[in-house]
Amino acid sequence: MADDRIRDPHLPEVHLRPPANWINDPNGLVHHDGWYHVFFQHNPQAPTHDRVHWGHYRSRDLLRWEPQPLALSPDFGLPDEDGCFSGNAVSHNGRITAFYSAHRVGRPWQPVAAADSGPDGSTFVKRPELLVADPPSGVTTFRDPYVWRDGDHWRMLVGAGYADGDGAALSYTSPDLTDWTYEGPLHRRADTTPNAPALRTGEAWECPQLAVYDDGRALLLTSAWYQRTGPSHVVAWPGHREGGDFRFPATATRFDHGPDFYAPALMRAPDGRWLLWGWSWEAREDSCAKEAGWAGVLTVPRELTLRPDGGPHQAPARELDGLRTSTWLKATRAQPGTTSVLGSVGPAADISVRLGFAQEAAWGLRIMCGAGRTDDDDHADDTGYLDLEIRDGALTVDRGGASADTRAHVGAYRMPLPELTPGEEGEVELRIILDHSIAEIFSGSGEALTLRFYPARSDTWTLVSRGIASDPVEVTLTAHALRTPEAAAGA
Repeated sequence: MADDRIRDPHLPEVHLRPPANWINDPNGLVHHDGWYHVFFQHNPQAPTHDRVHWGHYRSRDLLRWEPQPLALSPDFGLPDEDGCFSGNAVSHNGRITAFYSAHRVGRPWQPVAAADSGPDGSTFVKRPELLVADPPSGVTTFRDPYVWRDGDHWRMLVGAGYADGDGAALSYTSPDLTDWTYEGPLHRRADTTPNAPALRTGEAWECPQLAVYDDGRALLLTSAWYQRTGPSHVVAWPGHREGGDFRFPATATRFDHGPDFYAPALMRAPDGRWLLWGWSWEAREDSCAKEAGWAGVLTVPRELTLRPDGGPHQAPARELDGLRTSTWLKATRAQPGTTSVLGSVGPAADISVRLGFAQEAAWGLRIMCGAGRTDDDDHADDTGYLDLEIRDGALTVDRGGASADTRAHVGAYRMPLPELTPGEEGEVELRIILDHSIAEIFSGSGEALTLRFYPARSDTWTLVSRGIASDPVEVTLTAHALRTPEAAAGA
């Protein structure tokens, strides 16, 4: 299939994905022999989720990615004949070992399988025997292994759902990456009812990931899945090491506040940082993806740290600064009831905003497609716009006017800003990564919101400040165009 960058203006430029067809979960993130390796769920034949393989890229610097041969492919007659589903990988004894879910249609659980690479990590040979052939008693959903080294032995989590409705991350141990012993649930909780105030955590947990920090704190990530509706959102469980095990609270927090983020995967970088990629699915009808010839994208790599309260703090990986070019800065005072054009950026941009509030923490940013019209709020733009609005201690992002195609999803989504105190002076920092049809938004306090949208055009974004507070707001905006990794390589 031809490169769809030519005919689909919504295809991102700086986000990692193959030129065409289907992509979903990031898998097997590992640093091996001087290279960062990112694997991912991929159908190389069509933009649909069918007979999924493991695609593969590698990079020295997290910017310039080299395509590699397909790492894993379904084999007829084997337990994975209908798909090599999600898992992770480790670098050990001079090779990469990939752990994955062997999918077969009609089997509700997915056994744990493994494959080993050659020294350069580019080709893999499947092991003849399954590592874990069957789920424990009472478990009806079973998939997505996550393996890591813990002292003198190896540990593995597998996402699970029990027949009674509990979600869980099941724990296994091994001395050699071959023989695995079931230890019980690392963490298990029942889902709340739809109208309960607590965060829903899923009837089953997919893609469990565990980040362990040097001070003994830990963060468990699980992706909430439902039998009737499928994947939903990502849940973060702050915890800590206690002896040889981990403890997590009964309550959890939402990891990303947008509608289009799922199945994040972790990597420990050589410098000790925890890095993370997620899957951002399409927010439009399946027919759109079939027409375009592609579906899905990986987020930019994120650095995952912990706040003092143990909660997750996310920010774009510092390496992304290497894609910045054509920088401009605008400082202004947003007066009540006024709008002003701050400037324009290209289709891929990195935007930082610093806001200083007096008594009322309220301000709006309209990101318009093209030049737009700003003289009248009711007719602000004829080609689409994305609205960001800070009010009542949160950021709301509304994509209701952003997409030209009626088959695209709409809605408004709220991200808390805990750094704001009602009625007091305060500051907020936002960072926005825009790339054709995806926006990743981060606050200075480490919250994140990811969403997709499809404007009629995406060659230029015009940034408009909207004064919605009852008193002036100090605004400093710094915008960078983002060049493609290919362009950065030639710079």
